[in-house]
Amino acid sequence: MKQNSTGLLNDCMSEFASNTGLAPESSHLTRYLWTDAFAVCNFLELYNRTNDKIYLNLALTLIYQVHHILGKYSHGNKKGVWISGLNMDDGENHPTQGGLRIGKEMNERGPNEPFNESLEWDRDGQYYHYLTKWMHALNNTSTITGDKKYIKWAMELAKTAHKKFTYMPNHGIKKRMYWKMSIDLNRPLVPSMGQHDPIDGYVTYCEIQNEMDNLDLRENVEKSLVYEKEDMKKICHGISMVTDDPLGLGGLLSDATWIIQLINNGYNLFELLETILDSTIIGIRSYISNNPMELSADYRLAFRELGLSIGIKGLGIIRDLIHNNSKFSRKSLESRLNELDKYATLGETIEKFWLDDKNRKTRNWLEHRDINTVMLATSLAPDGFLKI
Repeated sequence: MKQNSTGLLNDCMSEFASNTGLAPESSHLTRYLWTDAFAVCNFLELYNRTNDKIYLNLALTLIYQVHHILGKYSHGNKKGVWISGLNMDDGENHPTQGGLRIGKEMNERGPNEPFNESLEWDRDGQYYHYLTKWMHALNNTSTITGDKKYIKWAMELAKTAHKKFTYMPNHGIKKRMYWKMSIDLNRPLVPSMGQHDPIDGYVTYCEIQNEMDNLDLRENVEKSLVYEKEDMKKICHGISMVTDDPLGLGGLLSDATWIIQLINNGYNLFELLETILDSTIIGIRSYISNNPMELSADYRLAFRELGLSIGIKGLGIIRDLIHNNSKFSRKSLESRLNELDKYATLGETIEKFWLDDKNRKTRNWLEHRDINTVMLATSLAPDGFLKI
C-alpha cells in the first residue's frame, strides 16, 4: 500500500511541479502560499521514502521561489522589492521578516478603495493561517535537513505575524486578530478574526519552539517565542472551535496530531487536546448529517474535503503514540478517539472519489487544480505534513 501511495504521490507532485513552473523551471511561476506549504511537506515525504535527493532539491527550490516571489511586491513601482523593506543582501538572509503574500493575481485593495466582499477573495494580501502553514513547512525542512536557517526563518515569520495580526480592540480587555492584512502588514483588509487562527498560531509557535530547543537555539529571549505563545494562549481562551466546515475540521485534527507529538516531547497540552477533539466530534457529526458524500463533483470543493481526509489520517498517529507511551493512558482520550474512529473510513471515501478521473475533469476541480492536486497528494501520503 505504501509503495502504491508513493507512486501516486510522485504523480501528483510531478503534475504540480510542471503546472506551476517549479520543474522544469519556467519563466512564468505560479506561487501560492497555502498550496506551496503543503507541497514542500510532500516533497520532503518523497525524499524520506526514496532517499532520492531530487525531491529534497525540489522542496528547497520551492522554498527559494516562495521567498523570492511572495516575499516581494508584485505590482507597481515596488515590484521586486522585499516586503520587509530590507535591502537586497539583508532580505536574502531574512526573507520572511516582512511576511509573505498570499499569491493572488489581483493586487490588494488600495487604502481608499471601497470594501467588496466577493472581490476580496481574489485580491492579494496576507493571511495569518497561510503564514502558519509556511512556518510548519519551514520547521519540517529544518528537521529533515538539520539546517538551522529554516527554523530561524520560521521564528522570524512567527514574530512578525504575531506582532502585526494581533491587536487590542478599543475599550477591550482581550486581544483579537485580524483575518487578512495588507501586503506591508500596515492595515487590516478584513478585520474579523478567523475562527481557528488563534489555535493554529499557538500550536505552531509551540512546534517552532520545540524545534529550536532540539537544535539548541534558545540563546536569548529574542530567539524564543515565549511571549508570543503566552499571548496567543490568552487569545485562544474561551473561543469556540466547533465548525462543520470540512477544511476547518481537518485543521483541528491536524492540530490534534501535532499536539500529541508535542505532549510526547514534554508539553502540557492535554486539556487543549481534549477540547479540540470534543469540538471535532460535534462538528463532524453535523457535517455528516448533511450527506455531503452524495453530492456530485460539480457541487464539491476537493481541497476542502481533502483537508478533512488529511486530518482523519492523523488519528492513526495519535493512536500509535497513546498505545506506545504510558503518559497517554487517559480514558478520556480513549473515549474521544473511539468516537472519532467511527469516521475513519470517511477519509478513504473522499480519496477514492477524487482519485476517479471523471471527477477530476469537472470545472470545480480544474479551477483549483494545483491546490486540489497537492492536497490529494498529502492525503495519500500524509506523514510529511502531519509528523513533526
